[in-house]
Amino acid sequence: MRALPRRALLAAPAAVLLFALTACGGSDSGTTDSGAAQQGAAQQAQGAAGDADEKTEPPLTGEIKEKAEAAALAAYPGTVVKSEEDAEKPGMYAVEVKQADGTSIEVYLDTSFKVTDTKKEGTEETEDSDG
Repeated sequence: MRALPRRALLAAPAAVLLFALTACGGSDSGTTDSGAAQQGAAQQAQGAAGDADEKTEPPLTGEIKEKAEAAALAAYPGTVVKSEEDAEKPGMYAVEVKQADGTSIEVYLDTSFKVTDTKKEGTEETEDSDG
C-alpha cells in the first residue's frame, strides 16, 4: 500500500479551513454583501476596543483648525494631537492636547471657539471648564 504524498496531507486542513470560512460568509469574492457587514462589525468592534466613539469625526481644516487649536492651547498649553468636528456634539469642535506632564485632555469648543467642556483622555468623566 502506498503512503499519501505530503502535499495531500497538508492540503486537507487547508480545504477544511477554506470550507469553514466560505460557510461562515468569510469569502473574499466580493459578490455578496456579507463582506460589507463583516467590515462594519469589525469597525464597530475596533471602536469598542480603542476609542468608544462609533461615529466618524472629520478633521478640522483651514482657518477653523487654526482658530480651534489656538483657543484650546490658550486654555490648556501643550501640543495638539488632533483636532476634529465632534460627532457626539454636532456643531462643536474637539481638540486633543498633550500636556507637559504627559496627560492628554480633549478640549471642546463651540463655533465661536469658546471652551465649553473638557475630558481627560482615558476617562469617561467630563469636567467643567471655567476658563
